[in-house]
Amino acid sequence: MPTPDPIPLSGPAYKRDPYPLYARMREAGPIHRVVFPSGVTAWLVTGYAAAQRTLADPRLGKNHALGNDRWRARASIMPEPQHSRLQVHLLHQDPPKHTGMRRLITDAFAPRRVEALRPRFQELADALVDELPTAGGPAAGAPTVDDRTAGTPTADDPTTGAPHHAVDLVEHFAARFPFLVLAEVIGLPPHLAARFRREWGGVVAPVGPADPGRPAYEALLRGLEDYIAEVVADRRAAPDDGLLSRLVAARDAGELTPEELDSMIFQLLVAGQEPVTNQITTALVALFRHPEALERLRAEPALMPAAVEELLRLDGAFELTTWRFPIEDTELHGTRVPAGDSVIVSLCAAGRDPERFPDPDTLDLDRAQGPHLAFGHGIHFCPGAALARIELQVALGTLLSRLPGLRLAVPDEELRWIPAVLGRGTAELPVAYDGPRCPYGRG
Repeated sequence: MPTPDPIPLSGPAYKRDPYPLYARMREAGPIHRVVFPSGVTAWLVTGYAAAQRTLADPRLGKNHALGNDRWRARASIMPEPQHSRLQVHLLHQDPPKHTGMRRLITDAFAPRRVEALRPRFQELADALVDELPTAGGPAAGAPTVDDRTAGTPTADDPTTGAPHHAVDLVEHFAARFPFLVLAEVIGLPPHLAARFRREWGGVVAPVGPADPGRPAYEALLRGLEDYIAEVVADRRAAPDDGLLSRLVAARDAGELTPEELDSMIFQLLVAGQEPVTNQITTALVALFRHPEALERLRAEPALMPAAVEELLRLDGAFELTTWRFPIEDTELHGTRVPAGDSVIVSLCAAGRDPERFPDPDTLDLDRAQGPHLAFGHGIHFCPGAALARIELQVALGTLLSRLPGLRLAVPDEELRWIPAVLGRGTAELPVAYDGPRCPYGRG
């Protein structure tokens, strides 16, 4: 049975390691009332079987118009008119509108197409590694390494006296590689890609009307809207066969409204890259915590596809799904959920369900228990899943092969986890590594 009072899903300890809480919730039942930092309450589904059923439940809709007044009072953080112009993308649509909009993007992310682009993705990853600052330092846990600024000296090498440096792998690789890949896949021209600001991705984080950061948030939102308008105008004036040009053409042919076009571009630019950035960090942290698996993966690169699946299961960047709403009063896993209440599924809790994955807290590169739910399930299964898998394989393979001795440059407990409501990842990832960067991972 759900607990009588909402369980808070907030705080540094929760963001650092939510899994003990998820385990207690799973043991108590499949659905619970929770409360987020914004004050919005929701029904959280845990457990693999319950999550899979919920994600495919036709009684639950995604359109924000289905949310009741209690939800809308606290959850509609994005102000008007931006909310109406940017929040009608795929994640907030139901059939038949969802079906038609999704059909417009599936070809761009088809497994065969993105696999053919793998050599180009490898070039991008190698170029970023070529640009990394020199880094070296003692193993994680050494108390003298406390600097998080890339390229800033920390402790001296005890044998040579040379200064050590910590490199922030988020700044120099994880935040850059997914965007470069995305620009290639969706047809964002270099002159527009160069003007994209990563902080625009922050507009999906809840910043309430009374928050002191609200003016800065709204400024970011307006800046992103202006950028999207520039992308649309550019692709209309100089169309090509890329996805962005095809979406603009669909709008001009009446297949999309202006708001749906802007929302889809918004979703591509934000949801298409930040989760991969975060997944690179969670995967590397997991490997740093399991050094035997890291060394095996470095020695046996053919294991990488299976390793990526296990890393996605163990600690996914999509911690929680976006909102779902019962269209009418509904019994969900033995609990009555009123119409318009919000329902969230914990994909991370599903990935650690011992009834589905034996010894779920262990990173097991030989695990063969079947698929995880890190990309969702049902009609809202992530359309970019094939691309994300290749990105992770290329990113992790490149970093492990080209950075000998790759390791954390700060104690694990000092990592700063992002405060995002739905996602997991580290804000920075200070690392050290030994010797020269091997050219292209081949020597």
